[in-house]
Amino acid sequence: LSVAMLRCTLARQAPNVRRMATQAAQDKLAKLTASRQHVEEALQLVSAFAARGFDESVAISILLNVDAKRSDERVRGNIILPHGTGKVIRIAVFARGELADEARAAGADLVGAEDLVKEVIEGNINFDRCVATPDVLPMLAKAARILGPKGLMPSPKRGSVTIEVTEAVKRAKGGEVEVKAEKTTAGVSVGLGRVSFGTERLSDNVLAALSGVLALRPARFRSKPPLKIVLSTTMGPAVKLNHQLF
Repeated sequence: LSVAMLRCTLARQAPNVRRMATQAAQDKLAKLTASRQHVEEALQLVSAFAARGFDESVAISILLNVDAKRSDERVRGNIILPHGTGKVIRIAVFARGELADEARAAGADLVGAEDLVKEVIEGNINFDRCVATPDVLPMLAKAARILGPKGLMPSPKRGSVTIEVTEAVKRAKGGEVEVKAEKTTAGVSVGLGRVSFGTERLSDNVLAALSGVLALRPARFRSKPPLKIVLSTTMGPAVKLNHQLF
């Protein structure tokens, strides 16, 4: 079934017919063994489910084969989505002097040092990601109790404390996404963009997200597939991928 045909069937037919059409698509998906083709077919099915009056978001959820409660098995880091997520990301850079000028030239939305820290302490957080230079980090510690719980506190491990501010800003603006496995489930969710991105761009993002997240696992887990992978839209049901392919 094509996306258009399946969407029409899902929208207009009786519940039992919708179930039959969906099952037929799922059966076809299960027979595919090439990872990209498998992902593309899954995305067509996901897109068919997104028969709503707005451009729904698409996300991938990956259940990892690690124990995220153990410190040596925690999964956290940055991945790059080649086509971004479609969201406008506001970047703040805590820096002084030439590095501050460099950050402005790179396209940072907010740049400052003492003045920007003061704004954060006062509760004015008008950014989604932030970068800090090493010399400003001790001063930024005053705002750690505010930025930390929001996941915004810069960290050398995540590459957000650096003197390479131009590269850091461009990565953040160009599709870099921070990911973290939940301690209770070891699950990771990544927003991939909108249904309007189309199958090809979303497939690129899916494969990049999968390879990026799985590479963040400890070395002893990297030769093994995750436990479960599903794709879904904002309002649609989840479509399960064959996790053994990844």
